[in-house]
Amino acid sequence: MELWAQLAVGAIALVLALALPLVVRPLLARAGVLDVPNARSSHSVPTIRGMGITTAAALSAAVLAAIFLPQSGTAGRGALTLVVILAVVLAASTIGWLEDIHGLSVKVRAGSQLLVGGLATAAVAIIDPGQQQLWLIPVGALAVAAYINVANFMDGINGISGTHGLLVGGFYAYAGLVSGHAWLVYVGIAIAMAFAGFLPWNLGRNRVFLGDVGSYLLGASIAVAAMCAFLTGVPVEYVFSPVLIYLTDTFVTFLRRLLAGERWYAAHRQHVYQRLTIVGLSHVQATAVVSAATILVSLLGIAAVQGGEVIQIAATAAGFAVVLVYLRTPTLFQNHLHKRAKRTAAGAAHGENSPEQSR
Repeated sequence: MELWAQLAVGAIALVLALALPLVVRPLLARAGVLDVPNARSSHSVPTIRGMGITTAAALSAAVLAAIFLPQSGTAGRGALTLVVILAVVLAASTIGWLEDIHGLSVKVRAGSQLLVGGLATAAVAIIDPGQQQLWLIPVGALAVAAYINVANFMDGINGISGTHGLLVGGFYAYAGLVSGHAWLVYVGIAIAMAFAGFLPWNLGRNRVFLGDVGSYLLGASIAVAAMCAFLTGVPVEYVFSPVLIYLTDTFVTFLRRLLAGERWYAAHRQHVYQRLTIVGLSHVQATAVVSAATILVSLLGIAAVQGGEVIQIAATAAGFAVVLVYLRTPTLFQNHLHKRAKRTAAGAAHGENSPEQSR
């Protein structure tokens, strides 16, 4: 794997992700593509959405370039895998864009997502003769559709999706590097840099949102990269660890709402990351909590693969501990902030009653 090729993929994704919004943002503003706050929203004013179309263009261009760059192992197989990933990125982005502009029924969205996942899995099975098993197609379809929706559910505060793409892409690039899959290195770098380029636009003063086009892109690109990596023999810890926090947050929230008899599909603010903002953390602080947990679990996944049996057991146990602590962070931060507020109030009261203050 040539370093210049990796740098080229990263440069294409980052430069386009940073530059394209300069052109697209005014067009979206004139078209009135706005995200209007609802019960699920963590913002209070209408904000331009759909900027994920620029991230999709940047990611697609980088993956397209990677198809023609040096590959490892069977070059043709790596290039064909990148073609499948590019097709999924374009298809998922198109579905998300249509949802942003016109709106789609639940049946159409779900059916389209499953179709994209199923066709991608079938294509990967054709590329790799060792994976030609029919049962993989429905499993792959469900996996891709599921993570598209996970990314969509978790896209509720500023910075969280861009940072997730940056982190997962980075860890997938590392997984490709140590496992000898150039295509995975390219895809990981492309995902990381495309979403890194979106972050300044999302966190700046005149912030914009990814919209469904961006969250569908995020979920689909990660899911198809993970699926292809798993089917080509990349250790499951490399594939699963970087997405574990997102999966856990979504699954536990869904289960809690289901057991409470609530409509699981209704808008809400009960995810861990949303509850962190409710108890008093800023969007950036809540994103930092999610990101820190993702980094820890991912590093522990790497340790589990590269260490001996004892290290593997210890790293796995530590990973589960991180997940459990993450689920408790809203309560932990609420208690901490409450105690700090009490100390501040007590200090202020003491100052008002001190002899120095009375003179």
